[in-house]
Amino acid sequence: MAEEQQHSQIIDRDISTEMRDSFMDYAMSIIVSRALPDVRDGLKPVHRRILYSMSELGMSPDKPYKKSARIVGDVIGKYHPHGDSAVYETMVRLAQDFSMRYMLVDGHGNFGSIDGDGAAAMRYTESRLAKIAMEMLRDLNKETVDFVPNYDGEEKEPAVLPARFPNLLVNGVTGIAVGMATNIPPHNLGEVIDGVQALIDNPDITPVELMEYVKGPDFPTAGFLLGRSGIRQAYLTGRGTVTMRARAVIEENGGKARIIVNELPYQVIKARLVEKIAELVRDKKIDGITDLRDESDRNGMRIVIELRRDVNPSVVLNNLYKQTQMQYNFGINMLALVNGEPKVLNLRDILYYYLQHQIEVIRRRTEFDLKKAEARAHILEGLRIALDHLDEVIALIRSSQTTDIAREGLIERFALSYDQAQAILDMRLQRLTGLEREKIEAEYQELQRKIAEYKAILADERLVLNIISEELSEIKEKFNDERRTEITLSDEEIMDEDLIPREDVIITITHTGYIKRLPVSTYRAQKRGGKGVVGMDTKEDDFVEHLFVSNTHHNLLFFTNKGKVYKLKAYEIPDLSRTARGTPVINLIQIEQGETIHAVIPVESLDPDKYLFFATRQGIVKKTSLEEFSNIRKVGLIAISLREDDDLIGVKLTDGTKEIIMGTAQGMSIRFPEQDVRTMGRPATGVKGIQLDEGDIVIDMDIVDPANDVLIVTAKGYGKRTPVSEYRTQSRGGKGIKTMNITEKNGPVVSLKVVVNDEDLMIMTASGTMIRTSMEGISTMGRNTQGVKLINTREDDTVATVTRVARSDDSSEEGAAEENDSQDDSAGGTETE
Repeated sequence: MAEEQQHSQIIDRDISTEMRDSFMDYAMSIIVSRALPDVRDGLKPVHRRILYSMSELGMSPDKPYKKSARIVGDVIGKYHPHGDSAVYETMVRLAQDFSMRYMLVDGHGNFGSIDGDGAAAMRYTESRLAKIAMEMLRDLNKETVDFVPNYDGEEKEPAVLPARFPNLLVNGVTGIAVGMATNIPPHNLGEVIDGVQALIDNPDITPVELMEYVKGPDFPTAGFLLGRSGIRQAYLTGRGTVTMRARAVIEENGGKARIIVNELPYQVIKARLVEKIAELVRDKKIDGITDLRDESDRNGMRIVIELRRDVNPSVVLNNLYKQTQMQYNFGINMLALVNGEPKVLNLRDILYYYLQHQIEVIRRRTEFDLKKAEARAHILEGLRIALDHLDEVIALIRSSQTTDIAREGLIERFALSYDQAQAILDMRLQRLTGLEREKIEAEYQELQRKIAEYKAILADERLVLNIISEELSEIKEKFNDERRTEITLSDEEIMDEDLIPREDVIITITHTGYIKRLPVSTYRAQKRGGKGVVGMDTKEDDFVEHLFVSNTHHNLLFFTNKGKVYKLKAYEIPDLSRTARGTPVINLIQIEQGETIHAVIPVESLDPDKYLFFATRQGIVKKTSLEEFSNIRKVGLIAISLREDDDLIGVKLTDGTKEIIMGTAQGMSIRFPEQDVRTMGRPATGVKGIQLDEGDIVIDMDIVDPANDVLIVTAKGYGKRTPVSEYRTQSRGGKGIKTMNITEKNGPVVSLKVVVNDEDLMIMTASGTMIRTSMEGISTMGRNTQGVKLINTREDDTVATVTRVARSDDSSEEGAAEENDSQDDSAGGTETE
C-alpha cells in the first residue's frame, strides 16, 4: 500500500521541458530580482534595500556615521539573502564620486579610488545616507508605494522607492541579466528635471524636442563626448554608442612639448591607463614619449606625458586616443523594468514612466494626508461639541462609574463616534481654557482648508502635475551643479582646417617609412649636394623615396598593397626640422600588419573629373572617380577589391585622357589609352589590363609622356632607356610587346618607369647596397635588348627598389619645382616595386 502511494507521487516529465522551464524561471528571477533597474526609481533591488535599510537604521545625513558592516548585516539579514561582499561592493559604489554622478551614500573612510584600489573592509569604513538620497526616500511613510514581504515573510520592504527625482537617468545603471543587459549613462540632474518639466508642459513632446533640455550624458569623471549622433540615436531608439575622450592639453616646457591629462572617460582606471601607455612605449607602438608621470593628488588628476622635441604632440595625442582608453566608446542600452517586464526605452519613455510614477506617489501621498486630516478633523469636531456642552459633559463623566460607561454615555447623548468620545475622555483639563479652545477652533478651520485642498488635488491631475514640477524645481535648486562632461563636435564634424593656416609645404617619405613636412621656404633655402638633400638625417640604408609639394589643407591618399586607402591632411604630418628623420608613417595611419604603402596621391579636392587608375600584380586595372574617396574612415577603406593571390602595385591620378604603360617581370609591356577602361565603383575588382604568360607578374605601371623615355631595370642590375615612341599603342587586355630581352644574365624585370633626363636614379638591392646615378648616364637602347650594367650585384643579391629622385644641383628651388612637376605628372604615385 505504501509503495503504491509513493509511486502515485512520481510525475513523469520530459527532461528538456523541465530544463527549459527551470531555466526560464531562473532567468526571469535574475532579470526582475537582481540585474535590471525599475524605470520608476532607477534602482536594482540591492540598491533599494541598502537605502531602505539605512533609513530604517536612522542613518540620515544629520546623524553620526555607523559601521558599514552593520548596514551590510542588516541588509542581508532582513532583505537581501545573498553574499555580504556583493552587498558591500554595491554600497561602496554608491559612495564613490567617480562612479556616481550624485552619490546616494556618504562614506567615511577608504572607499577605493579611480586608480582601481579597492575599498577597505566593511569593518573599517563607516556610512550614512547622502542628503540627496533622502529625496529618494521622502514620503515613504505616507503609503506612497506598495510594501511587499521580504524573502522569509517576516519583514516588509518597499517594492519601489518614491524617488522624487529621475534617478534612472541621473545616476545611470549597468547590469547584465540572462540574455539581456542594460547600460544607462549618468546625466546632469538639472537637465533631466528640465526634461520632466517640459514633458509636463507638453505631453506630446518628442524625444528630439526633449534633447533641447537633456543635452546628453554627464559623467562624474567629466571629459568629452564626441559628436551628437550617438546621443541622438540612443535617445530616439534606446540604443546607441557615444565616444568618450579624456581631457588633455598640450603644454610647452623648455622647448619641448608635453601632454597633460586632467580628466578621464567614465569607468577608466587611471593606473591601468598609465600602465597601458608605458607598455605601448616599451613595445614601440607609440613613438616620441620620453617620460610618463602620474602627478595626481587631492587637488585633482594630472598625468604628465613628456615628448621628444622632434615629434608632433598632436600626432602622439591622437595615437593615445586610438590605442588607449583615453578614448573609448560607451554603448548605451536603455533597458529597464516596466511593470515587471524588461523594455528598451527611448528618452521620452523613461521620463514618461517616471512622471506616471510621480503622479501615483503624489496621489497616494495626498490620499494619506487627506485621511489623516479627516481623522483629525473628526476628533476636533467631537472636542468642539464637548466644549460647547462642557458642563453637561463634565456632569456625565462624574456620574459614570467606569470609563466605558462614560464613553457610552457620551456616544448616546451627543451622537459621537467611539474615537470622538475617547478623545473627550483623554482631553486634559488645560484644554478647557479659552486660549486652548481658540487653538482647537483654529486647528479645525486649518484642517478644513487642507481637506478641501487635498480633495481638489485628487480631482484635478493638472494640480498634481504642478506639485510635481514645483517639487522638482526645489530639488534642482538644492542639488543641481554645472555640467561636467563637455559635448564637442566629433572628428568627422570638426573642421581642423579652420585653425590651420594655408601654406605650401614639402612632404618627404623615406624608403623605410619615415614621413615629415617642411615649409617650402625652409626647403628652398637649403643647398643640395652629394646624394641627397643637405642636412637630411637618414639611416645608412634609407633614402628619400617620395618628395612633393602640397598645401597644408590638401588631402594625402595612402594606398597599400592590400588595396586599402587611408587619408591624412597634410597638416597632420609632423612639421619637423630639416635634420629630423621624420615620424614613422604607421604612427599616423592605422595600417594593418603585412600592409605596405605602394602609392601616395596628394589631392587638393575630390574633383569628380579626376580619376584614380589602379594596377595589380596579376594584370588587373581599374579606373575610379576621385569623388568616390570622400568618406575614408580612420581604419581605412577598400579602394579596390583584390583576388586572394593579388596585390596592388601602383596608383596614378589622371584626367581620363592619359595613356598607361605596364611592364611585366618576363620583359613584356603594354601601352593603351585609359579610355579603354570604363569607370567603375570603388569596391569593384577591375578588368584585365594585360594578358600574362604563366608565372609572369606585373611589376610596374606608369603614365605615358610621348616626349620621355621608358626606363627598365632588372633584378641583376641591368638597365636601359628606350624612347616611348618605340612602344606602340595597343588595346587593353592583349599580351603586349617585348620591352627587354630577358636572359639568365640580367634576370627578370623589377622596374618600369617613364623618366626624363634631369633626374637621378636610386637603386637599392635586397642586401641594402645603394647606388645613385644620373639618368643621362644610362644608355638609350631598343626594346629587344638586355641593357647594360647599372649596379654590380653579388650572386645571391638582387635589385629590390628603383626610385626616381630630384637632381642634386645648386638650384634648390628648381629641383623642388621639377620634383613637384614630376610627381604631379605621375599622379604622385609611388615609384617603388
